[in-house]
Amino acid sequence: MSDPDSPQAPFPFSTPKVVEDHGPRGEVRQRALQEELRSLIDVVGPGPLVDLLLERAFDLGATDIHFDPREDGLYIRLRVDGILHDILQLSPTTTPQVISRLKLMAGMDITERRYAQDGHISNAVLKGRRDIRVGGCPTIHGERLVLRLMPDTGVYTSLDDLGFEAEQASLVKKFVGAPYGMMLSVGPVGSGKSTTMYSCLELLNEPGRSLVTIEDPVERRLTGVNQIQIEPKINFNFADALRGALRQDPDVIMVGEIRDPETAHIAVRAGLTGIRVLSTLHANETTATIDVFRDFGIPPMFIADSLNCVISQRLLRKICSHSNETYHPDEATCHFLGIDPARAGEVNLRKGIPSDANFHTGYAGRTGVFEVLPVDAETREAILHNRAGKEIQRLAMERGMMTLEQAGKKKVLDGVTSIEEIHRVLLFSA
Repeated sequence: MSDPDSPQAPFPFSTPKVVEDHGPRGEVRQRALQEELRSLIDVVGPGPLVDLLLERAFDLGATDIHFDPREDGLYIRLRVDGILHDILQLSPTTTPQVISRLKLMAGMDITERRYAQDGHISNAVLKGRRDIRVGGCPTIHGERLVLRLMPDTGVYTSLDDLGFEAEQASLVKKFVGAPYGMMLSVGPVGSGKSTTMYSCLELLNEPGRSLVTIEDPVERRLTGVNQIQIEPKINFNFADALRGALRQDPDVIMVGEIRDPETAHIAVRAGLTGIRVLSTLHANETTATIDVFRDFGIPPMFIADSLNCVISQRLLRKICSHSNETYHPDEATCHFLGIDPARAGEVNLRKGIPSDANFHTGYAGRTGVFEVLPVDAETREAILHNRAGKEIQRLAMERGMMTLEQAGKKKVLDGVTSIEEIHRVLLFSA
């Protein structure tokens, strides 16, 4: 990775026109972007075209760029707020040049098109401290590339800005301050788990503490934190890095992800020996984490004694602040939200209006929705008795735990998101 203290390299292409700015994140109009790129296809080479596309993708807050080959050319799509949007179609004659340009930038073998490759575009050729991870794979119509745009290292999201309800945020801060033990954030890929853990880590980032992260890859560079990047190509994995970090007098360790039994065992033991451990895990619910740890072969006593708090989370699109309208809920919506239908006329909900400012979706930006499980005395007792995850969840709800669905409904009532978004993200399998 490039030196974060090196001078910023100028972006290699000066754009010919200014794209309008909309909203706090600087949303670029979809149609304006499409027209801008189309106007350049025939007058510039693949290099400037790719450079402009990358710059605009960062401006939009996109997380991924897909280059999908098909029989009639290369389709380019941006993932914004979790949804893919068509941006441009390139002809079959232009496609090889664009793919080669991207592979060169990523340090990949441009002559090899038969197997999957990984690459990395460093900030040396981009504006600011931004890295891009590149994954390539052959398809029946040619090579497909997907670019993952890493977060801006200069942008920090505080715990209070992630979307926690006030009581949830208070609980999380309480357990972040615990002298030892493990805090986990769980959820599917792309649900914001790492951002939550970074926010918790920042609360602990003080000169009097030794902080270490183990990541794949390092997503944000933090001053005052010793950050380790694993390297699977040389068999330097999470478990090896964690063992090494434990020999270096850490107070806090953040493990990017617990993927296997070995890493889980080491992390649990670290939490039992006076170290604060932050990590993420793929599990759908807070209590499903306990079942995953059992599958990893961790004894119930160790799970109960090491876990302090588990956070389950998802990301919901927010209603566009520039294009929206209010409405009164119908009877079915009232029943879903727990509102007396007789009071429907007193309740104002919001919905977005599709427009150029929001990619014609009615949404702009995302917020987190959370379920926070404190591992208290009752939960520990249930774990020790090998109670099923569903039963532990029921016990937690009886003691007042707000579920993901309940938190999502509150955001609908607060005018942050919509009923449709709750069904799309939280209730799809129902």
